[in-house]
Amino acid sequence: MKLYYSLLIALVVLILDLATKFWVESILSYGQHIAVTSFFNLVLTYNAGMAFSFLSEASGWQRWFLSSIAAIASIVIIYLLHKYKTEKIFCLSLSLILGGALGNLWDRITLGHVVDFLDFYIGDYHWPAFNVADTAIFIGAALLIIDSFSSKQPKDTECTVTQNCKTK
Repeated sequence: MKLYYSLLIALVVLILDLATKFWVESILSYGQHIAVTSFFNLVLTYNAGMAFSFLSEASGWQRWFLSSIAAIASIVIIYLLHKYKTEKIFCLSLSLILGGALGNLWDRITLGHVVDFLDFYIGDYHWPAFNVADTAIFIGAALLIIDSFSSKQPKDTECTVTQNCKTK
């Protein structure tokens, strides 16, 4: 996959994430929720930490620490997208992760927290609220795991235990 396409996918994820966060913040006040189904609400909440609100109660240092991690990860991902451009699923996975990381990075830098609004639940048990960026990161990570189980060896090669692989 050309780097251009990978970055375009990441940009689409970033735009969708920021647009949905803007939309939710325009219709809801902090803590307000709208019941959509019997298992899903839109709710406006903020997370100063990371997944499952880990570090959200820290004194503020986590904003720059998590922002630094996201920025470094984004640079590494762009490098990997360029290096492994022939690996389509790998690049798609990394593109989704990159778009999600940039969406949450934008929130951390500009707002000091991440905007979350998707609230799924069963009875009184609520999954921690999340957003489009988190969803893209999750799907990208799942695709990376699935891709790790596929053979990376070209289909038209001959290999034995005692010799190197040779293309036909």
